[in-house]
Amino acid sequence: MAVDSTFEFEKRRSRPVKYDRDLMGKTISAMQRVQEIKSKREERFHANRMRDAKKEKKQQARVEIEKSIEILAPAVANREEVMRNVVDSARDRIAARKKQSGQRVSIKKMDEN
Repeated sequence: MAVDSTFEFEKRRSRPVKYDRDLMGKTISAMQRVQEIKSKREERFHANRMRDAKKEKKQQARVEIEKSIEILAPAVANREEVMRNVVDSARDRIAARKKQSGQRVSIKKMDEN
């Protein structure tokens, strides 16, 4: 225990340091730089975790769809009919607006399959 570097460090640490404007400026800029590095590392870590999680989430979604495909099948079958109704109602609204403003109205019906 004759030579203890920790004790020597503690002795130096306890001694008050004379104020030095340049040293204070360097210390503050170093602290800001350390914070920037820390935040970039955290962002990179999160991005890497989320990249792996994205693949896993996509796989889970596929499994869920395969399990309950019978629920989705009717919705896909009705999709065309719903789209046709939406387009027709939009055409009707446009025709009504044009009629109010006095413009010439031309309506083409969507041919049905």
